Parts: sequence; structure tokens; C-alpha cells
Amino acid sequence: MEWTESLRKSIAFIENHLLDDITAEDVAKEVNISSFYLQKGFKTITNYSISEYIKNRRLYLAALELISKPNKVIDLAYKYGYETPESFSKAFSRFHGISPSRIKGNSRNIKPFLPLKITISIQGGNDMDYIVEKMSGFKVIGFEKIFSMETSYQEIPKFWDEAREKYIARLMVKGNPQNAIEKAILDNHIGMLGVSVDDMGSNGEFRYLIAGIYSSGEIPEGMVTYDLPDMEWAKFRCVGSMPGALQSVNTKIFNEWLPNNGEYKIAMGCNIEYYSKGNPNSSDYESAIWIPVKRV
Repeated sequence: MEWTESLRKSIAFIENHLLDDITAEDVAKEVNISSFYLQKGFKTITNYSISEYIKNRRLYLAALELISKPNKVIDLAYKYGYETPESFSKAFSRFHGISPSRIKGNSRNIKPFLPLKITISIQGGNDMDYIVEKMSGFKVIGFEKIFSMETSYQEIPKFWDEAREKYIARLMVKGNPQNAIEKAILDNHIGMLGVSVDDMGSNGEFRYLIAGIYSSGEIPEGMVTYDLPDMEWAKFRCVGSMPGALQSVNTKIFNEWLPNNGEYKIAMGCNIEYYSKGNPNSSDYESAIWIPVKRV
């Protein structure tokens, strides 16, 4: 239940600091969890990112103040973390569907947004298809890009499309590499892994690699490597067409497995997606999610 309790403590910390300049990284430090996994799990379970939750709570409280007190919009804008009255008014109107100046006589238009209460399903967590495997440290190699947690679900698939179009599609047809990058793709099976690494330190950003396990040879310009230490990995098997099968298992990990297993907790801010050969649109396509774990 450590994961569930960490989420509850995260919400309590946010509620106690709603008027402070806090970020997802501040919340993660408070509950001693990787910012990457906290944000990923928070979004999976609540359907809100941490920044969305903070923004929505502030806008709800601002509406309550406008009804009960004759506050100036400029005062509320600064109080609730906006740089200008104009940016506050735009956000307020988008959220409530009515401008701050009109809310006084239209209190029924307020969109409620109360503190979240975390409840977790206790079914299915032990029935997931996974193994925990101890692996020696290994190096991955691939194409890297920096993403924000806020937009990663939309942007990472575009990154894959760009890499396939630029490098991988020709190799799939021709088979013989024409340059150092194409040779590295073939030699290291780049495209087998999608690796997320949370070591940026701030701004809700993380590194993502379209990667393979480095075997040997030249590291071409435009590629990077990353060393992963000796550790245990919980490997969750996914069967089904992409991306639905992977997303379904990912949701179960955060909703069921992490809250209900009493043996393991997340070891570091890294996540690996494994992709097998074959047609990703097939109903029997196999993929996997690897999570670094350590015993509680």
C-alpha cells in the first residue's frame, strides 16, 4: 500500500501548498518518489496531470472567493499564481465557462473541483502476467529527445513516426545498411526498446530513447547511449494490438499491481517499453513494460 499512501500524501501536500509556487518535482521530493513515476501514476489514476490538478483547484477556490468577497481580479490573479490579470481571466473563463467579472451573479455556473480522494481496486493485481528478473547492468543506444510529462503521450508517437520514416523504413525494405547510423540500427536492434529516463532534475521533463541494447561498434553522431545499473526488473507481458494493449497493462500496473503488491517498490526513475518483431496491429502482437524494482 506504499504507492497508494504516497499518492494520498501527494494530494495532501498539494492542498497544503496550493498558494505556493510548487511543481511536480516539489511534490515528488516530499513523498520520496521518482518525479517521472509520480507524474505518470498520478495521471493514470486520476486522469489529471499534477499541474492540471493544481490549476483546477486554484481556479475553483478563486471562484469561491469572487462570490464571497469583492476582490479585484488583479489581486486574485497574483494570489493564485498568474502573472497577469488577463492570463487569469482567460484560464478562469475556459474552466468555468464564464468570466470572473460575471461570476458574482451567476454562482451556479461555478465548476466544482474538490480535493481528490484516492481509491484503488484490489482485484487483479496478482493475476497480471509478469516476472521479476535480476539483470546485470547494460547499455542502451538510440535516438534521444526531451519530452514534457504534460505532452509526452501526444509527442512520443510522433517521434517514433519520424525515426521510422527517416531511418528504419528503408532498412526494412533494403536490409543492407548504407551508413554508420543504419549499421548501428541493425547491429543493436534499435527500435526494440522505448526508454524513459528521469534525470533532468526539473521542469517536468524527461529523456526518451528509441533504442536497442548496445552490443559493440561505433556510436554515430546523432545517437546517444545510456548505462543502466545492475538491478531487478518487473517485466509485464502485453498481448494485443498497439497501443491499446500496452496502455491497458500500464493502467493496471498503477491501479492494481503497485498498490497491492507488498514485496516491491520502484527503484529508479526509468521505464522501458519492449517491442517484439511482427505486426504491431495484430491481435497476438507481444510487447512488454519493464519497471526497475527493489524489495521493500
